[in-house]
Amino acid sequence: MIPAVVPCTDRALWDESVDMFKGHPQQLWGWGETKAMHGWSVDRVLLKDGDTTIGGAQLLIRQLPFPFRALVYIPRGPLCAVEHTQAVLNSLAGHAASRHHGVALSIEPDWDRDSAYAGAVAGAGFRESANTVLIPRTLILDLTRTDDELMADMSKSTRANIRKAMRSDIEFRKVKTDSELEQVLAIYHETAERAGFGIHEDQYYRDIFRNLGDGSPVIGAFDGEQMLAFVWLARSGTTAFELYGGVSAEGQKQRVNYGVKWAALQAMREDGCSRYDFNGLLNDGISDFKKQFAKHEDMLLGTWEKPLSPLYPAYARAMPLARKGLQTARRLVKSAAGRARGLLRRG
Repeated sequence: MIPAVVPCTDRALWDESVDMFKGHPQQLWGWGETKAMHGWSVDRVLLKDGDTTIGGAQLLIRQLPFPFRALVYIPRGPLCAVEHTQAVLNSLAGHAASRHHGVALSIEPDWDRDSAYAGAVAGAGFRESANTVLIPRTLILDLTRTDDELMADMSKSTRANIRKAMRSDIEFRKVKTDSELEQVLAIYHETAERAGFGIHEDQYYRDIFRNLGDGSPVIGAFDGEQMLAFVWLARSGTTAFELYGGVSAEGQKQRVNYGVKWAALQAMREDGCSRYDFNGLLNDGISDFKKQFAKHEDMLLGTWEKPLSPLYPAYARAMPLARKGLQTARRLVKSAAGRARGLLRRG
């Protein structure tokens, strides 16, 4: 069976298809719209066996320097049942080569490393890659469990901090207005500077908020009109995925970051999600905080690439060096911006 690749230009149909396959929120139409506004092209296709849809993928295309032409990337996709994986991937690779002249098709599926999907991916000619965008080591909570079951897997101090926060006068609710979103961005800048990680320009986050709409809820902790902490998510029918989080200095003192995380779990369950993905674990303080919410870790399949061009070996050597250079440049820019903000505050 060679599935037909059929473009999809209908937002409602596309998002319905994502949910039909229990797909990830980074496959939703609004996520692609945001990426299209920030350096990528988007191609959404359904895979058909006759009249039956057996898969789909939102492809992101990044133009590369000559002679590599383009990279085609599928974040947390494709969408398909395990028995159709190899056929779907073969059709997508052919489409990426012929339609987009890709040097490689890179995928980071929302599939467990020890699942049957792994063999099908390798069987379709993909190879594991170190060019990772989305970290495969993560923590995924089962939201079909009761509150008591979820809390039983947390540390004793985490449970205590959650209960204290929920008994306080802090209000935990979804962000509703543009002015509240600006408070989110201010706290995120503060958090990034304190923790030492890079962030996008503010417009990128505003575009996510607008393009995903209800698919991108932000849960805030409010003391009156003042926000103290937030958790920003993307959600599909089944999966809630943490995008960003932050806490102010005052919020840290009150430990409301524990309460807002718990409020986010509750809100996503109420919205119908059954999985809550904390979005990656590293060896840092933020990951140490995440790991207080469960006793286990999850390992997804990781990053896999299929070469589509004779130039792939050169691309595979060049890409890590290019990424390293870009990361260095971003650190320099961030450092300069931090110094500038300090001078403005002193001025």
